[in-house]
Amino acid sequence: MGRTRSTGPRRQPARAAACASVALAGPLALLAAPPAAAGLAAGAGAPGARPAAVVVDGAIRHQQIIGFGASEAFGQAETVMNAPAQVQQRVLSLLYSPASGAGLTMLRNEISADPGITIEPNAPSSPAARPAYLPLSAVDQDQGQLWFARAIKRDYGVTDVFADAWSAPAFMKTNGSQVDGGTLCGVPGATCASGDWRRAYASYLAQYAKDYAAAGDPLSYVGPENEANIGPGYDSMIMTPAQTANFLQFLGPALARSGLRTRAECCATEGWDYAQQYAAAIEADPAADFWTPLFTSHGYTAPPDSPLSGWAKPVWETEWSTFQAWDPAWDDGSTASGLTWAQHIYTGLTAADLNAFLYWWGSTTPSENGDNEGLVEIQPDGTVAASGRLWAFAGYSRFVRPGAVRIGASTADGSLEVTAFRNVGGSIAVVVLNTAADAQTATFRLRHAGGVLALPYLTDSGHAVAAQPAIPLARGSFTATLPPRSLVTYDIRP
Repeated sequence: MGRTRSTGPRRQPARAAACASVALAGPLALLAAPPAAAGLAAGAGAPGARPAAVVVDGAIRHQQIIGFGASEAFGQAETVMNAPAQVQQRVLSLLYSPASGAGLTMLRNEISADPGITIEPNAPSSPAARPAYLPLSAVDQDQGQLWFARAIKRDYGVTDVFADAWSAPAFMKTNGSQVDGGTLCGVPGATCASGDWRRAYASYLAQYAKDYAAAGDPLSYVGPENEANIGPGYDSMIMTPAQTANFLQFLGPALARSGLRTRAECCATEGWDYAQQYAAAIEADPAADFWTPLFTSHGYTAPPDSPLSGWAKPVWETEWSTFQAWDPAWDDGSTASGLTWAQHIYTGLTAADLNAFLYWWGSTTPSENGDNEGLVEIQPDGTVAASGRLWAFAGYSRFVRPGAVRIGASTADGSLEVTAFRNVGGSIAVVVLNTAADAQTATFRLRHAGGVLALPYLTDSGHAVAAQPAIPLARGSFTATLPPRSLVTYDIRP
């Protein structure tokens, strides 16, 4: 798989970083950009070329979009929390500002089982004994994650925070450790001399949710595991699909008894191949299916490129990245480029019907791997480097807001990858990726989707979500040219 994580107990392996920084006082764009791009105006394009036809149909409704986001797990939030205020502001704005950054709307937390960080460091005398939980203030505001959640809520109104555990506390597992796999004591096939810890583990996860609710930042969902098919040397726990389904019968009721709105999600599988196995196990268990309204998966071993067979409830892709040396390019032919990630988002939304799409880390530093696991990288000199991946997310997240519905969008032009969305307020976002090496002219026709003005925003090797001249619609249509290897979002206002 080429995927490793270990830097002592908490970090992932450091790699050499070659990065291009965005100065704190400098422009937001990844690369210097002129104020407008030639060829985006109505009717522009190659002389004599017949425009491609793009049809946007508001009468065709697909899935609802919950949002786009990232994680600050494994100490990344703590790094931002402890950084100078100017660096904090820059990181937060690049990731979450809908005006000048990516406009992300979701945050994924890690529920750590590590000593010194977990809320339950000491084993009670038995699974039924009263646990001694630590407050989040005693574990450095949950590795800075509580601080981060409060900051994005305060500054950008982001309230969709959910959390996954990578492992149960060590004393609840067959191997007596929070790392190197091991299985939760009590699930079928996993017996321990200390007893059955399923109910205690469910209470532990519910307590974490209670702590966030008490702090004024309630969680939307809590998940019990992360990539449970592997047991690496960081927080991990091996659970088969059947064992996972069995435990969900405990987690769902525990959250319901808490009185919170937080619900259970599962399973943060390593890739879409494993996702199908775990989803099928939940569907086959009536109790687990009842208590699990959301399925989550990653994209490492197989990308999200098809619906989960038989699963009719929402699906989120909640972690994915590459692991080469830091690469901020928009289009260099690599798996880390912004263009590649724009295609991943497009495929996930259209082929897998995803309701949410998240990257792995939002922010990182050269000393904490220095690779492509982050959308932005905090440099030792206090500047913050933005990647093309960040702007790929921005082309969607800034304009496709929580609650939007994906609507019909089609074209016969194989070089154009088009999606369209109707936002709650009535605006239409049409996101177009031109994968060709040449500019492509297209005529956009809107059906059952009104609009009078299209505001284009261009991302390519010279622009980062750069506003372009507005294009008026005539009888529900407009014509525009998309630069080569570009992502253009048309924000169409009623």
